[in-house]
Amino acid sequence: MIIDPQVFEELVRTHRGELHVHCYRMLGSVLDAEDVVQETLLRAWRGRTTFREQASPRTWLYRIATNACLTALVRRPRRLLPEDLGVPADEVAWLKPYPDRLLDVLADTAPGPEVLYDQREATELAFVTALQHLPPRQRALLLMRDVVGLAVPEGAEQLESSREAVSSAHQRARATLEQRLQKATSRNLSAAERQLLARYVAA
Repeated sequence: MIIDPQVFEELVRTHRGELHVHCYRMLGSVLDAEDVVQETLLRAWRGRTTFREQASPRTWLYRIATNACLTALVRRPRRLLPEDLGVPADEVAWLKPYPDRLLDVLADTAPGPEVLYDQREATELAFVTALQHLPPRQRALLLMRDVVGLAVPEGAEQLESSREAVSSAHQRARATLEQRLQKATSRNLSAAERQLLARYVAA
């Protein structure tokens, strides 16, 4: 199936915002996300003749965006995270919060029932910072499963992996992320609040 220019333009108008947020979560940088979204749309335009109808256009675009992000992460040098520098996350030059004005206009994409994080929660700086500690493929998989709402088979197809490998990697990614978020949260709590949080996590 060939996606004609008018249909492609409508796809871009509908999904560009959420693709930008997805790339921001992957890369931790609004500016880098913008560059990768441009690359994503260029790849999509060139590959519109290979679109398969068994995948939704949204899933197809996410696959292209995720692969573009993975390529960008391989190419760029390792960046120091707040823990490495001993400073708050918002003081790291490349790691900045996602602008509320962009999030306000993001369309409701009605994600699937397996989504754990809503759009705003998944753009909080603590969440995005914690994501940067995950290996790129685990990061991509966690976002596709817990934020975008793709099912295991779709995640496996996105990353060209088996369902078993995807399920295992997803569990590891989720456990690591929860540990990072708990650690980041506990830094700002009193001793009594940390004990309460520990009891809540145990429960």
